[in-house]
Amino acid sequence: MTDQTTETSDGIPSPDGAAHIIDTEYEIGQDNLEGSVGPFGFDIHNPVFAISGLAIVAFVFYTLALPEQAGSLFSWLFSSVTKGFDWFFLGAANIFVIFCLFLIVTPFGNVRLGGTEAEPDYSYIGWFAMLFAAGMGIGLMFYGVSEPLSHFASSMGGTAAENGARTDWAPLGGAAGNEAEAVRLGMAATIFHWGLHPWAIYAVVALALALFSYNKGLPLTIRSAFYPIFGDAVWGWVGHVIDILAVFATLFGLATSLGFGATQANAGLNELFGIAVSSTTEVILISGITAIALVSVLRGLDGGVKILSEINMGLAFLLLIFVLLVGPTVFLLSLFWDSLVAYVQFLPALSNPVGREDVNFMQGWTSFYWAWWISWSPFVGMFIARVSRGRTVREFMICVLLIPSMVCVLWMSVFGGTAIYQVIADGYTAAQGAELPVKLFKMLDVMPLAGITSLVGIVLVIVFFVTSSDSGSLVIDTITAGGKVDAPVPQRAFWCIFEGAVAIVLLLSAGGLQSLQSMVISTGLPFTVVLLIMCYAILRGLMSERKNT
Repeated sequence: MTDQTTETSDGIPSPDGAAHIIDTEYEIGQDNLEGSVGPFGFDIHNPVFAISGLAIVAFVFYTLALPEQAGSLFSWLFSSVTKGFDWFFLGAANIFVIFCLFLIVTPFGNVRLGGTEAEPDYSYIGWFAMLFAAGMGIGLMFYGVSEPLSHFASSMGGTAAENGARTDWAPLGGAAGNEAEAVRLGMAATIFHWGLHPWAIYAVVALALALFSYNKGLPLTIRSAFYPIFGDAVWGWVGHVIDILAVFATLFGLATSLGFGATQANAGLNELFGIAVSSTTEVILISGITAIALVSVLRGLDGGVKILSEINMGLAFLLLIFVLLVGPTVFLLSLFWDSLVAYVQFLPALSNPVGREDVNFMQGWTSFYWAWWISWSPFVGMFIARVSRGRTVREFMICVLLIPSMVCVLWMSVFGGTAIYQVIADGYTAAQGAELPVKLFKMLDVMPLAGITSLVGIVLVIVFFVTSSDSGSLVIDTITAGGKVDAPVPQRAFWCIFEGAVAIVLLLSAGGLQSLQSMVISTGLPFTVVLLIMCYAILRGLMSERKNT
């Protein structure tokens, strides 16, 4: 390695101070094909763009042409992967959490991303806003009410067995008839899916990308993190495969979230304005919102995603405060702390990957969630890396891992807790009995200003939809442009359009939302292996930084 502090390559800031560039002859974009088609320019990596793009186009046509066959295939994939690899998903996620906590408490935490003289590009407020809008926005809106209610109800129902196997959906051993314990277990199970584990997954990918790009001078692509292991081979087919897997995982993870967002926005519009809940409406929503995302794409990172993220975080905060103050405030504040304690108490049992009896909960909930977070990790990880230059590893890990987890606990406690309180104290069960996309609006329906808050909820879903699509397009484009962050805008527009197209065709296939979930599980499985190897590569990279500073 050689010290270099002033070079800048293709839009990526050069390392400052005592950063240590990896000495490689590879130049960003050297394998790219450049040219134009009419007025539209292109600058694409060969063969990552070609294989990824053609595979996605073929997938779209296959699913449209044979929806029943595709639906059956997706259902089989979901069942096979969740049942056969549940232990693998849980075990890997545990490793990611331990790894991140290890970096916080060791001297590796002193390493600064970008070099010792690097300064943060964004304020904390701007940083957090982009992180949340890209990281979990649609999921929090979709599951904020539904998941705590679901786990509370299944815990209250207790366990049931047939032929010696559990048939219920209760986490762990349930809490049959014990209302207070069912609340604690239901909230702990919810926080488990939205706390340390998902943010550790994101943090691993984000740190790897930031470290090897900002400190080592390598392209901002997933393959760069594997240079300490494979050396210059990462510029060949080893790296091509890694980047292609990242594109598939990202695109299907995003498509799942966009599908959830469309179904919830449709449900909200039906509640407020009587607009029919149908596949046609959802297709129109996805198409319309994808068009808005294209406008955001044209405005760029600071002019599009950043502004929309900050607006959306302001709206989300106002809605959170409204529900907290108008709802059962004392109960919700107490629930927040009780839920944290319950999360810590039940964390070892919920994290256990083997010998579990609650197979429906472990496979149908946890395995799906871990695969979903892993499939989102190239997208969210690269996006976090793009906005995290100048932070120390310790600061980075604390902010990315712990602070967002606490906000997720607060969100779930307020929205889920309000819905649970409505069941327990008021006997109001409309939210509990509603379909998943409608639960949020049924909860808001019996609170003051229901029409306004429901409209805010729809706006939040739509803008989260836009920021996710725009950010995802940016990330996939960076990967398929060989690490260039200033590739022609039409390429990003191409991926933005196809994210929407994939969401549409999966919703229209026989499985609907389950088809979306199936593709997330399937693409998340191989990428889990990539992330595990990435942890070792990060250690190698941090050791060289510590040794030379």
